[in-house]
Amino acid sequence: MSPSRFTTLSVASLLTLAALVPSSWASLDCNEVLTGGVKFNFGELGAPHIVHWTQEDSINHEQKNWNFTVDLCQNLKRPKGANKNEWCNHGTRVCAIREEVDTTGSRNATITPIDIAGNYATSNGRQLEEKFERLRNSKSNADTGKEGVRIELHGGRWPADKADGTNQRAIIEMVCDPERTGLEGDEKDNGEHEEDGEDNESRRLRTKDVSGKCEDSDKSLRFCGYELEEPAKDKKVQTLRLEWRTKHACENVEDGSGSHWGFFTWFIIILFLATAAYLIFGSWLNYNRYGARGWDLLPHGDAIRDIPYILKDFGRKVVTSAQGSGNRGGYSAV
Repeated sequence: MSPSRFTTLSVASLLTLAALVPSSWASLDCNEVLTGGVKFNFGELGAPHIVHWTQEDSINHEQKNWNFTVDLCQNLKRPKGANKNEWCNHGTRVCAIREEVDTTGSRNATITPIDIAGNYATSNGRQLEEKFERLRNSKSNADTGKEGVRIELHGGRWPADKADGTNQRAIIEMVCDPERTGLEGDEKDNGEHEEDGEDNESRRLRTKDVSGKCEDSDKSLRFCGYELEEPAKDKKVQTLRLEWRTKHACENVEDGSGSHWGFFTWFIIILFLATAAYLIFGSWLNYNRYGARGWDLLPHGDAIRDIPYILKDFGRKVVTSAQGSGNRGGYSAV
């Protein structure tokens, strides 16, 4: 095979591979979420965050413990020591781990990973397909008075290797709370929790039957439901709903970008532009009417030339007045 033919085939192969890669793999930028003309920055929340949920079936003597792991900024990585078969596929942003426990102790627990949302290199091209909605623009009555953004993520399926598997999605409501960073009560990667004065039994009972309502927790990231929904006709999707309270969801949060200018700044800019326009137009008029050159071009050139001297005289008077005010009155010797 000739070198030119080899090069042509190589380029064609690269173009083919590029076409197969989903275009939105890197489209979700947590540092710049733009919706409704407002930009949100969730970069400081970038890291794996975990929420829990417990289901009980007293009839079948079963208990399901759910761990939902979310990372808005990058794909999740398999934790150290975790079995490959007990973790979600590569490209996942939202992962669910279900542990089924037999409360009678007659059989061992089984662990099942479920891809909720992410970008996956599969033949059907399942992608994140992120959607953003400003809560103030929402038509839902439940969003009245809320400030923030609703993030909807797709791509997951369970079972992942079956075409007729149930599609998954995650809906995360980023709600404005000026007093919260969004990391309150966060769980660390090593499984440790910040102390919240609550034991596992209390957490299990509280999150037992949330029925779509957010759990009663002081944590910033809260579980709100994981149910089969029907967003469109003849289309059912298993939906994970979370609520994340953070100051980064506030529309007036200071992010150092200087996106808002005050009245004084605009006043200075307008004054500068008006002065520049006056000088340019006056100079052009003096040049065309009188053929002026140099300082004579400027309107009121004589007055402008005298400004340094006027300021000098003014400063001298101020100094003289200040020195004079220091002399005390009284009788002087004759």
